[in-house]
Amino acid sequence: MRILTWNINGIRTIPQYHPWNTMKTHDDILNLLKADIICFQEMKSSRANLPKAVGIPPSYHSFFSFPIKKSGYSGVAVYSKLDAAVPCKAEEGLTGRLQPKPPLSTSERVSVPDAYPDEVLADDGANFDFASLDSEGRALVVDFGLFVLVNVYCPNDGTETEERLQYKMDFHRMLEARVKGLIEVEKREVIVVGDLNACAAVIDHAEGNLMVTRGQAEGMQGEDGFWERDVRRWLRSWLVSDEPGNTGRLVDVVRRIWPERKGMYTCWNTKISARESNYGTRIDYILVTPGLLPWIKAADIQPEIKGSDHCPVYIDLHEEIPHPTGEGTIKLRDVLGVSAGTEPPRIAAKFWDEYKQRLLDTFFGRKAEPGSKVSVLPYRTTPLPDTTPSTPSAAPEPAAILPAVSTSTLVEAANPLGTDQHVSQSQPLPSSLSTSVSKRKREPQEPAASSSKKPKADKQKLKKTGQTSLASFFSKPKPDLDPSPSSSSQTKTSKSESKSEASPPPSSPVLHSIDADYQFALSLSQSQKSSSASPSRSNGESKKAWSSLLAPLEPPLCQVHGEPTKELTVNKPGPNKGKNFFICSRPVGPGYDRGKAERLREEVDPTWRCDFFKWSSEVRLEMARKRGG
Repeated sequence: MRILTWNINGIRTIPQYHPWNTMKTHDDILNLLKADIICFQEMKSSRANLPKAVGIPPSYHSFFSFPIKKSGYSGVAVYSKLDAAVPCKAEEGLTGRLQPKPPLSTSERVSVPDAYPDEVLADDGANFDFASLDSEGRALVVDFGLFVLVNVYCPNDGTETEERLQYKMDFHRMLEARVKGLIEVEKREVIVVGDLNACAAVIDHAEGNLMVTRGQAEGMQGEDGFWERDVRRWLRSWLVSDEPGNTGRLVDVVRRIWPERKGMYTCWNTKISARESNYGTRIDYILVTPGLLPWIKAADIQPEIKGSDHCPVYIDLHEEIPHPTGEGTIKLRDVLGVSAGTEPPRIAAKFWDEYKQRLLDTFFGRKAEPGSKVSVLPYRTTPLPDTTPSTPSAAPEPAAILPAVSTSTLVEAANPLGTDQHVSQSQPLPSSLSTSVSKRKREPQEPAASSSKKPKADKQKLKKTGQTSLASFFSKPKPDLDPSPSSSSQTKTSKSESKSEASPPPSSPVLHSIDADYQFALSLSQSQKSSSASPSRSNGESKKAWSSLLAPLEPPLCQVHGEPTKELTVNKPGPNKGKNFFICSRPVGPGYDRGKAERLREEVDPTWRCDFFKWSSEVRLEMARKRGG
C-alpha cells in the first residue's frame, strides 16, 4: 500500500504538464500516481469552483478543506481508493471547530474533547486565536484505524510582517498540540504528511553549508548559522534524533531510510529554472510515530514527476507484519479503515449538498426521446448545473446533454469562437446557414438563369432575411447602371443569386487573395517607378536601415564566463511586462551570483550563473551603433 503527498501548486496546474495533459479525467490522473492514499496541498480552489470530476472521482473517496475567506488560496485534499482504504472518521482543520451542518456527533469526531489543541494548550498561558488559525484551509485529519493521518500545509517560511510571523509560529504550535493530543491522550499512531515549509537539517538545503560558513565567519558555533530561523529549530525539536535531550515525537521516514543522501530536494524555484540543476530544498515530509516503523517498507521522493514546483513524496507499507507476540501475522487490510463498500465519513465530498442536488435533479430530469437530436455542449471545468448526470464515468463529462429543441442550440454548441457569441432562440439563423440546411432537403436546383424570374414576394422576403450568403457580405458594390431604384435592386438581386449558385462568389478566399496580391503588386510597381528617380545612394541607406532594424539580435557575452547569454521575457505585471532581456546562460547553483546586495563576493561560485543583465533594447542600440560606425 502506498501513501503519497504532493504540493501541486494549484489543481489547474497539473493538466498543463506531460503526461497529465494526455489524461482524459481527474480520475485517470490520480490512478497514474499509483497510490492508495493521495494527499494534495495548495489546491488553490474553492468549494464553489471545484469541478465535479475533481470533487468526486469515481475510484476514490475525497475530502477537502478550503479557506473560509480567501478564494484560490491554500487548500488541502485527501483521496482514498475505494477498494483499498475507507476512512473511519474525518475532520476539517486541527481545532475541531470547523463543523459541517449539522455538526458532527461525538461518535463521528476523530478525537475526544481533551485531545484538541485548546485543551492541550490550556495550561500554556498563550492566547491563541484558534478560529483564525484554522480558517485558511490548511489541514485535514482522517482516521484510518491503524493510524490517524494529518495532511497539512504550513504557512510559508519567508520574511513578512510581525503579525504574519506570529501566525506561523502559532500554527506550528497548534499542529504540534494536535499531534500531542492524539499520541498522549488517545494513544494513537499518527502520520503527518505535507508541505511543512521548513528544512529539518543542513543537508536539506542547497545552500545549507554556505549558511553554516557564513555563521562561523560571524562568530557562531557549529551549525548555528543554519538554525537562525525559528521554524527550522521548531521542526528539529519535533523530530526524533540521536541528539542529547531530544524529546521529538515523530520520525522523518525518508531521511531515516536515506540518511546520507545529498540533493534529496522536493521544492525548486521555477522562476530561475532551479530544477534543472537541482538547486532546491527539502520541505515536504512524511513523519510517523515510532510505533509505525515496522509497517514501513520503503520511502522516497519522485523528482521525475513534473506538474508543480514541488515533487511527490511517498511511503510504502507492508501488506502484513509479524505479530508482536511472535505468533502469526497482522494483515494490513484487517487493521486499516473499515471494510470496502462502507460509506465514508459525512464530510466526504460525495455528501455535499450541491452534488446530492444534482443527483436528485437528474432523477426527475426529462429524458430525450428515441431518435431525437441532441446537442453536446463543450466540457467545462466549473461546477456543472443541476442537470448534470450523477453516474460517474472514466471519460470527460460534458456540461450537459439536452434535447435539441431549437437549431440555435446546435449553432451555439458548434460555435468555434467560444461562449461569448451566442445566437438566441428568438433570432433567425444566418441566411447562409439556413440556405445550406434547406438545400439538403430540397429537390435538385434549377438552372441559374431561372433564379432571376422568381416572384417579387420572394425577393422582398429575401431582403428581410438578410444576405444570401456570408461571402456576399464581403463582395464589392458594383456601379449602378440603371437610374431606377426598383430595377436596380431587382437586377442586383438576380445577379447575386445567379453568381452564388453558378460560380464562386467574388469575395471567396481564393479570389480575394488574388485581388489583394494584385493590389499589392500594383502599389509595389508604382513605388519602384517613383523611387527610380531618386539617387541609388538613398536606396542603399534605406536597405541598410531596414536590415539593421529587422536583423536578429546577437546574444551578448556575459562578463564572467565570456559565453553567449540567453534571452528571456518579463512576465511579472508592471511597467516592464513583455520586455526582453539577457542573462547568463549557466544554471543556478549553490553560490551563484545574485548580486552584491544579496551575495557576499567571497561566497560567489563562478561555476554557476553570474549576475550579468542587459535589456534587449540596449543590445539592439549597440548593434546599430556598430553597423553605423
